[in-house]
Amino acid sequence: MTMRPPPATIRTQIEVPLRFADGYATDARVFTFDGLADGREHLAFALGDRAAAVRARGGGGVPLIRPHSECLTGDVFGSQRCDCGPQLREAVERIAEAGGYLLYLRQEGRGIGLYSKLEAYALQAEGIDTYDANLALGHGEDERSYVVAAQMLHALGSSRVSLLSNNPDKARQLRLCGVTVVEEVPTGVHVSDANVRYLEAKAQRGKHTLDLAAAGVTSAEAGAAHRDAVAP
Repeated sequence: MTMRPPPATIRTQIEVPLRFADGYATDARVFTFDGLADGREHLAFALGDRAAAVRARGGGGVPLIRPHSECLTGDVFGSQRCDCGPQLREAVERIAEAGGYLLYLRQEGRGIGLYSKLEAYALQAEGIDTYDANLALGHGEDERSYVVAAQMLHALGSSRVSLLSNNPDKARQLRLCGVTVVEEVPTGVHVSDANVRYLEAKAQRGKHTLDLAAAGVTSAEAGAAHRDAVAP
């Protein structure tokens, strides 16, 4: 059953040049909104040929979009405990090439907040996975909502999209909110020595479409990562 959320409107739009630490640069038009369901300050970055979004209204090509949940530790400080920073960097370049939107959603730590996320990290160091750590803190496994992402897309006139994500819950929630996901496009698998168990948990518990074997991750590596996490 589709339940289209209340409409949001574009509040401001401004051109912003982007440059990443590896030297990659592109331009974005950044949109802010009024009327978003949770009242938070989410952003949409229009990248590449924005005419793709216009064509979508006429039944032609569709924009490539990624709802990306804020991760201060990964996006800003380059934490290796997750894959958020590399996914953000990948998404910006791929969307700039295809034309579409990066939706930057202010829902840190799968929706539990920054301090709680760091508390969950402390629990993970004791040997439990990222989902059970959230539960142990009294939160849900994943508290994120993509209602605001759908509102932003409707306000931008892009209710038909290709979705850049490995997370099937994003597609499910967007469809429930009246966004037609015509294609689910996987991101790369970004492995570090510190995030093997995190990625394994996302694949097994969160049903993310991560081909860890193809990325060279073995169960032995995951076990070694677990032993390192709980070592005194």
